Amino acid sequence: MSDPAVSLADIRAAAERIEGRVIRTPCVVSQTLSGIHGCTIVCKFENLQYTASFKDRGACNCMLQLDAEQRARGVVAASAGNHAQAVAHHARELGIAATIVMPRQTPFVKVAGTERLGAAIRLEGNSVDESMAHARALAESDGLTLVHPFDNARVIAGQGTIALEMLEDFPDLDALVVPIGGGGLIAGIATAAKALKPDIRVFGVEAALYPSVQHLRDGLEPPVGGPTIADGIAVKRPGALTLPIIDALVDDLILVEETAIEAAILQLLEIEKSVVEGAGAAGLAALTTAPERFREQQVGLVLCGGNIDPRLLSAVILRGLVTSDRLVRLVLAVPDAPGSLARITAVVASSGGNIVDVRHRREFSGLSVKRTEIEVTVETRDARHAGQLTDALEAQKIEVRRLARGEF
Repeated sequence: MSDPAVSLADIRAAAERIEGRVIRTPCVVSQTLSGIHGCTIVCKFENLQYTASFKDRGACNCMLQLDAEQRARGVVAASAGNHAQAVAHHARELGIAATIVMPRQTPFVKVAGTERLGAAIRLEGNSVDESMAHARALAESDGLTLVHPFDNARVIAGQGTIALEMLEDFPDLDALVVPIGGGGLIAGIATAAKALKPDIRVFGVEAALYPSVQHLRDGLEPPVGGPTIADGIAVKRPGALTLPIIDALVDDLILVEETAIEAAILQLLEIEKSVVEGAGAAGLAALTTAPERFREQQVGLVLCGGNIDPRLLSAVILRGLVTSDRLVRLVLAVPDAPGSLARITAVVASSGGNIVDVRHRREFSGLSVKRTEIEVTVETRDARHAGQLTDALEAQKIEVRRLARGEF
């Protein structure tokens, strides 16, 4: 790659510049995840930054290099999430006025959170791309400095400091697995990692609904997209600065499906007791998607953010319990007579299950009028325990039908 936008020297300078202003996040081996996935997994907990995202690094490095006139005029950014909060936070710390342009449909909690950090909010456009157009117009009309979320050399250098820390803590890493949205994170990490350790492999992870880099590599049209839980990497096209770096330094790409991302969020919550957003879990999802690429290696995962809506997290947890057979729905056919429900609850209790919901289905049942269907939702330990519970009910001459997720 000729004339790169960012060099190792730039990233080292960024590390010195932002020291004490961003958190040097923990980088630790997860023994349990390593055992599950057949490789040594090293997690970099960027979700523990002040704004719960790696974006703190690039925003801070960028704004620290503004001259006096630029600081006096202020900065502008376009974002619906993590970048907005990072710019707002570090602008406040540096005494710089910040204007954040957000799409009109941005959830109120994100708007309020950015406002609390001291930024002036402008709700413009129906997408981040439209908001970016408004931000550029403001920068030109009001003399503001645009802090781009990924297509900015100073931002890329700031994100690259993650790789310096990971390789300092774990110099024997064989591979780094990094989410790709606009490409600022992986461009910075790949630049630093390949300069320090040329034989290290860098894998980019994209949501299957937004395979922007993969499509460009394959000569395809930009992806259509769709509703993804990994909204932090739901970008239709990488940056003009980031794409050449990705092409030159990223060894391979892995596309991850929504179900794999959901499972990774739940696994990190249960095992590491760490809340991550969809983009933050994409690296672990890649390990489950392509395990043969990482077996018996030392693999660094960047848990890039933890800003997930509580309601969405709740849904992920419940869906995960269903997928892993720790929450099952059973439709039981029994005589419509006193004692039938008591018999069911006795069998479930003796089998170690926990009933969390009960519904009678008299009106919509196809059974004889003297029989009824009772739908029970039961908490179990695992799939094996769920099977044992079903066997115990059938042993008591109770007809059992297992409902799949989404079946009514």
